[in-house]
Amino acid sequence: MNVANPRLCLVITMGGKSERGSPPKGRLFETKGLLNSITPRLSLARFPGPLVLPPSPPTSLEAEEQAATMAVGVLALQGSFNEHIAALRRLGVKGVEIRKPEQLRSVGSLIIPGGESTTMAKLADFHNLFPALREFVKMGNPVWGTCAGLIFLADKVTGQKAGGQDLIGGLDCTVHRNFFGSQIQSFEVDLLVPELASKEGGADTFRGVFIRAPAILEVGPKVEVLADYPVPFDKPMDEAQEENKGSEKKVIVAVRQGNLLGTAFHPELTADSRWHTYFLKMASEIEGGASNSIVAVEGGDLTFDQQPKNDLPIFQ
Repeated sequence: MNVANPRLCLVITMGGKSERGSPPKGRLFETKGLLNSITPRLSLARFPGPLVLPPSPPTSLEAEEQAATMAVGVLALQGSFNEHIAALRRLGVKGVEIRKPEQLRSVGSLIIPGGESTTMAKLADFHNLFPALREFVKMGNPVWGTCAGLIFLADKVTGQKAGGQDLIGGLDCTVHRNFFGSQIQSFEVDLLVPELASKEGGADTFRGVFIRAPAILEVGPKVEVLADYPVPFDKPMDEAQEENKGSEKKVIVAVRQGNLLGTAFHPELTADSRWHTYFLKMASEIEGGASNSIVAVEGGDLTFDQQPKNDLPIFQ
C-alpha cells in the first residue's frame, strides 16, 4: 500500500455515508492511525468522502492480451520481411518478427511478405506454424499477404510445383502462382488504385513491383477488387500462362476480404507507404477503432501521413 498519498488508502464501508471529520459507518479498515503515524499533519478530515483505491494493475494474462493489439507482426521465415519492418518503422510503427507459433500471441495483426513460397511453406511446416496461422486468420485478425503471402492466403492455387504446398487460406480466390513468368520476367508498372487513393490520398496510381509474381484469376462474391492489370498477351508466356490466354484481358493484383488484404506486388520495395497505412487503418478498424491499437516505436507517431524516411534502397 502506498501511504505517501492518502487518497490511495481505502476505507471500506458497509453502509451509510461518511461526513466531514467523522468516520464512515461500518468501517472495516482503520486508516487514520496509520496515516497519522507516518504523516502526522495529514488527517482524514481533509477528505469529505470515502477514499477510492486505484484500479489493480493488469494480470499477466491481461497484459499479454493488451500487448497483442499493440504491434504488427511480420512473418520472418524468408523473403522481404526486413523491408516490411523498415516500412512500418518509417511510419513510426513497431514491427515484430514472427517465426514460432507462440509469437503470434504478441501481435494483433500480421504481414506475410513476399519471397519463395515453397521455401516459406517448408519452413512454416518445420516450425509447425500452419495451425496457428490458420487460427489467427479464423479469429478475424487483420492479415496482409504480399506476393508469396498472397499465395498463402488464397483458398485455391494453380501452377504449383509437383506435390503442391500447404496454404493458410481464408481468401476466397484462385491464384496462379507464377502467372507473370520467371525471375527474368519481373517488371514494374503504374497501377490504377482508385480505392487506395480515395482512402489514403495521393496519386491515383501506385508503382507496382512484380517479382516472379502471382496473379488472381477469380474471386468470390465477398472479395473487393482493389487493383487489376491488363495482361500483355503479346509477351512470351510459359505453358501455365498459356492456359489463361483465352478470354481474360485483365488479372486482379490487389484484393480485400474482411480482415484479409492481398497484393501480388511488393509495396515494401517502394517509398510510397500508402498500402501500409491502408493496412494499419484497416487493422485499427477491425480491432475496434482504438487509437492506440498500433504501438509507435520510440520517437514515432501514428498519424501515418508523415514524409517517408528511406532506410533501404527502394524505388523512388
